[in-house]
Amino acid sequence: MEFTHAKFRVMLVADDTEHQQILEQALTAASHVIAARLGTKADLLTAINLHKPDIILIDVDAPHSEMLESLDHINRDQPLPVIIFTGHSDAETTRRVMDAGVSAFVMDGLRPERIPSLLHVAVARFEAQQVLHHDLNAARSRLSDLQDIEKAKGILMKRRGLDEAAAFALLRRMAMDRQQRIGEFARLLLSAADIL
Repeated sequence: MEFTHAKFRVMLVADDTEHQQILEQALTAASHVIAARLGTKADLLTAINLHKPDIILIDVDAPHSEMLESLDHINRDQPLPVIIFTGHSDAETTRRVMDAGVSAFVMDGLRPERIPSLLHVAVARFEAQQVLHHDLNAARSRLSDLQDIEKAKGILMKRRGLDEAAAFALLRRMAMDRQQRIGEFARLLLSAADIL
C-alpha cells in the first residue's frame, strides 16, 4: 500500500474518553478522517476489514497481550502503520511492540500538536519497513532459486552425463519452453526427481 495523499483514514482505538476527544480534535483539525472509534479490547482485525483505515492510532494505558497479538497478526497479514500512545511500558512490552511492527511508540506524550507530524513519521517509517521486507523476501527467493538451480543442474549432469554449462543451458531451455522462471522449473524438476 502506498500513501501518496497527506490526509489519512484513521482507526482510533482508545478507552479513555478525554484522550479520545483530544485525538479526535487533533485529527479532524488536520483534516484526517476518523474511519472508526473502538475500545482497546475490540477485534482489530475485523475492524480493519470493515473500516479500511490507512493508519491505526491507539491510546492505551499499557498494551496488553491480546492487543500485541492482534498487532502482530495485522503486521503479518494486512500491514498498516500503527501509532501507540501509552502511559506505561517496560522493556519487554517495548520489545514486543516493536516486534509487532508498530511504527511509532510514544510514552507519556499525548500532545495534540504533535499528532499530525507523528502520523507522517509513522507512515514514512512503515513504508521504509515495507521496502526492506520486500527486498529481504526477494533476496531469499533469489537465493532459493540459485540453490534449486544448482541441485537441478546436478541431477541433469548425473542422469544425462552433461557438464555444468550444458546442464544449465538445458535447464534454461526447458524452463523457457514451458514459459516458467528457471527457479520454478528447477523446483518442478527436483520434485519429479524425488518421485522417480
